[in-house]
Amino acid sequence: MQEQELLDYILNAPHERLSHEELVHLLLENTVADSIEPRETFAQRAADRLAAFAGSWVFILSFLFVLIAWIGVNLYFGARAYDPYPFILLNLVLSCVASVQAPLIMMSQQRQEQKDRRRSENDYRVNLKSELILRDLHKKMDHILQLVDPEEYARLHENVEKT
Repeated sequence: MQEQELLDYILNAPHERLSHEELVHLLLENTVADSIEPRETFAQRAADRLAAFAGSWVFILSFLFVLIAWIGVNLYFGARAYDPYPFILLNLVLSCVASVQAPLIMMSQQRQEQKDRRRSENDYRVNLKSELILRDLHKKMDHILQLVDPEEYARLHENVEKT
């Protein structure tokens, strides 16, 4: 990509009528970093919280406790149990929990993936801006060195060309 194209990409618009120096100053003035976090609906926030809870040790341990208690109570009461062995009602409850939990986790993962993609794009723009500014500073330093000490400038460029 040419430097002009990179500047247009970072600034999100073509700026053909500006000089190079004006473009650099515009680049310095503009904030490249976008907001990573979009506004989420109540349902999205709730799904993210439920997915976070479902992936926690608190959920796993409490769910394990409920399963052990369910099986223990039903084995203790034997024939009078509300869900005798082979625990068909427990199987139904587990299936319902899984059928609700899986889509919630997948929706949360998709939103996280979108956030990561936006963050990556944002990081790329910031890095590109930094590189262009450093490149411009390097050119200016070379120009100053050429004005102040032309012999040193020539010697440095000879060494660069040899490598």
